[in-house]
Amino acid sequence: MSVFKVNKTIEEINEKIKNGEAIIVNAEEMIDITQKKGIVEAAKEVDVVTTGTFGTMCSSGALINFGHTKPKIKAAQVWLNDVEAYGAVAAVDAYIGATAVKKGDPLNAVHPGRFNYGGGHVIEDLISGKKVKLVAEGYGTDCYPSKHIEMDITINDLKEATLLNPRNAYQNYSVAINTTDKTIYTYMGVLKPNIANATYSSSGQMSPLMNDPFYLTIGIGSRIFLAGGEGYVIYHGTQHNPNEERNKRGIPKTGAGALSVIGDMKQMDNKYIKGASILGYGVSLSVGIGVPIPILNEEMAFFTSVKDEEIDAYIFDYGYDYPLKIDNNYGLTDYRQLKNGTITVGGKKIPATPLSSYYMAVQIAEELKEKIMDKRFFLTKPSVLLPQSDDYKPLKYIQNYL
Repeated sequence: MSVFKVNKTIEEINEKIKNGEAIIVNAEEMIDITQKKGIVEAAKEVDVVTTGTFGTMCSSGALINFGHTKPKIKAAQVWLNDVEAYGAVAAVDAYIGATAVKKGDPLNAVHPGRFNYGGGHVIEDLISGKKVKLVAEGYGTDCYPSKHIEMDITINDLKEATLLNPRNAYQNYSVAINTTDKTIYTYMGVLKPNIANATYSSSGQMSPLMNDPFYLTIGIGSRIFLAGGEGYVIYHGTQHNPNEERNKRGIPKTGAGALSVIGDMKQMDNKYIKGASILGYGVSLSVGIGVPIPILNEEMAFFTSVKDEEIDAYIFDYGYDYPLKIDNNYGLTDYRQLKNGTITVGGKKIPATPLSSYYMAVQIAEELKEKIMDKRFFLTKPSVLLPQSDDYKPLKYIQNYL
């Protein structure tokens, strides 16, 4: 028998959604409910808590199938708006990574006003309905005789356009500073010298895996909000490392969990997906993800009431200590301090700026909430939950790797 006083199933929650009886709140609202009514009453009252995150997620991309041409081509190399995609998948399948940079575009451009264009922008352009130039080259075979095609396409011309992201929605992330005497340009943004600023990347209390820190409801087959459309968790994200150090509330102090997700780009809204150009680093893709957390019992009510001040993150020096090493950190801060806009490092107060949008995270959670209340979105029971531990071992760190 369960030790919890409240027990529900996903099937029961879906039936309540179908009958218009389910109580759906976002993660911000759940904090207020638990503070006013306590965990037990909140677990009885609330059926689903919606979460959201919106930020740059480099490990993203699109799998496209552009259909057969006449004569047919076996596309060995593919470019979309001069951004190379990986063509050696099948005859007319290609995968374009979010961080691929346009041919001839200087990868390390740091000039003011100079922006890179790449895979993330191609994905946004397709979802926006814009024309994209497709070029494919093949080596010619008896069954695939064509060696070159070139045409303008839109997403509606594609047989399939699938967002397929190997690593999204990191559970937590480090806070970045720079102790060197020169400005550095990183995927965490521009870091000024001598600890003059800090950057971070998480929506904190709104973030999906912060509200289910031990992955008790999320796994393969979980239906999610993905860039305005419907998507699914298909596996744990690459570099999923649930063994990371956690605080007393079970929240990891650095990356830890991650999701691998998939969804139909033809359903998506460019409001929730944006190509990103990061000065001096290159390109990426900002992705909006929302995950509904079923309140099956008091435990899930407790986890979904997490507050920013209960979420810690390590501060790392990206000037000297990247790749990151836990024993070389500059202490911990929490997301309430980060969102207030300043943190203190070594006795020095510095500005802290986000690479993710909390405003958009709330918007995503609200839109997901409305979809569920309107009976346009039902929860799925995962076939396999995300792993809570693994035997991941990073590659050996080599000091002189340049």
